[in-house]
Parts: sequence; structure tokens; C-alpha cells
Amino acid sequence: MDFSELNKMVETGKVKIVKTLVTEALENGVAPKEILEQGLLPGMNVIGDKFKNNEVYVPEVLIAARAMKAGVELLKPHMQTGEMGGAGTAVIGTVKGDLHDIGKNLVKMMLEGKGINVIDLGVDVSAEQFVAQAQENNADLIVCSALLTTTMGEMEAVVKQSEAAGIRDKVWIMVGGAPITQEFCDKIGADCYTTDAASAADAALEHLKAKA
Repeated sequence: MDFSELNKMVETGKVKIVKTLVTEALENGVAPKEILEQGLLPGMNVIGDKFKNNEVYVPEVLIAARAMKAGVELLKPHMQTGEMGGAGTAVIGTVKGDLHDIGKNLVKMMLEGKGINVIDLGVDVSAEQFVAQAQENNADLIVCSALLTTTMGEMEAVVKQSEAAGIRDKVWIMVGGAPITQEFCDKIGADCYTTDAASAADAALEHLKAKA
């Protein structure tokens, strides 16, 4: 099956057409996993790359993500358990004391666009919550966002908490947000820092592939 039209419709955020094309593909016996991996995710990847190069901005990303999500919702009932987030599982949240969620939401969408299962803990998330949810969901990644310099220190608490819980060798800790730098990431002992949401998703997928 030629998925180029579906790719384009996801990229341009045409929800109704995406739903129609996904339904048609299912009716024609195309495997749900194939529709996800060749029809929906590539369109989101294009948007991710364009976002990274400043060719599109947040509104376009949101529109594309909405179209992808509409397609995914139609596939869910037909997918085997574990097929949806086949690449791995990430626990994401904005750290304790910080209520900003735009950056976190963008990273979440980009991760989902790579086929990663994302558990969103919201904002004002404590180190204990991050680690407890990572344990409960057998997560591969803990993704922490902060926009305030006053809350950056919470990221170090997440690293320490994961060590105390004995899961530090199992989870890859990613940090990001306006005040965060590579130097800060190294200092607190986190594993990965990227400057933008699309790069974060690329790094996460590379890590999961290497791990697999």
C-alpha cells in the first residue's frame, strides 16, 4: 500500500482525511502496525524535522499531533498489547514547583511520534512520583522538564531518587527546558540533554534502539 497520502495528511493535520484513510486501510486488511509505522509516524517525523529547523512552529506541531492521535485512536482496538508503544516507555513530567507544560507537551508529542509509549505525569511532579511511576510502568526513560531556574535542582533529586530506588541502571534520565544546559545535565548525573523537543525524541529513540 502507498502511504504517501496518509503521511502528507498527518503532516498537514487533516484529521478527517486521516481517519478516512486509516479506516480504509483497516478495511483493506492492512496490518495496524504497518499503518502506524508507515502511515502515521513518518508524517509526524517530517514535522519534527521541520520544527527542529525552524521551518514550522508550535501550532503546526499541535495540529499534526492531533491528526496522528486521531489515527492512532482508530488503530488501538486492532493492535496487540505492547504494539502501540513498541519502541519503549517514557515517564514524563514538569518537575516539582514548576507549572509550565508547553515544552513538556511538545516533547510528549514528539516521543509519541516516534512510537514511544508516554506516561504523562503532568506538572509539579516530585522526584518520588517520577521514580514510583517509572517502577510501576517498567519505564525505559524518565523525562524531566523545567522552565524556572529555581526548580532546576529538582532534576538532581530525580537522579538521586532513582539511585536510592535501585533503578538508576534501568532508566535513562533526560532533562530539558529553557534554563537547562549540557553542563548542568553532566553536573547532576543525568544521561541526556537536548535543546529542543524534536532532538529529544531522536535521542530517546536512538537510545532505545541501542538498548534493544
